[in-house]
Amino acid sequence: MFLTDWHHMNNDQPIDQNEENLESTLENNTEPATEVSEIESLQAQLKESNDKFLRLYAEFDNYKRRTMKERSELLQVAGKEVILSFLPVVDDFERAKKADVQDIFLYKEGIDLIHHKFSSILAAKGLKPIESIGHSFNVDRHEAITNIPAPSEDLIGKVVDETEKGYELNGHVIRFAKVIVGE
Repeated sequence: MFLTDWHHMNNDQPIDQNEENLESTLENNTEPATEVSEIESLQAQLKESNDKFLRLYAEFDNYKRRTMKERSELLQVAGKEVILSFLPVVDDFERAKKADVQDIFLYKEGIDLIHHKFSSILAAKGLKPIESIGHSFNVDRHEAITNIPAPSEDLIGKVVDETEKGYELNGHVIRFAKVIVGE
């Protein structure tokens, strides 16, 4: 009863006509159809996003495989290049083994030439020996084997002797020099 009183107070139309207006409004309302089309639109966007994701994932997976294969091939080719550059040194050693040299000084001279050739090839590839003796001890380049009393005051904290040479490859230490440090 309260509802009907309120309708009469706020509306001059009879209650039956208000109910008809409400029904026609509900029938004419396109809101449910809009909701359905909105849901379909969102589902289509979701499907499209999933397709894009799957394609990107497949592309990335193919990229990973391709780069691993290229990297493997590059390492094999780089190794091949280094090996090929050492073959002349191996040939020289084989010739030295076959040589019938009576003079030990000539034989030593031949070995020195092979060593020089070998060192030149390594230098061309970026290998450089670390100079240690007389230099200050540096933990980034040296590995101290032991400390001995320094033969002179100016050798305190410096490398006195080297037991194994250290090497850098293109500016990066690949083997630390094993040294004896004066104290």
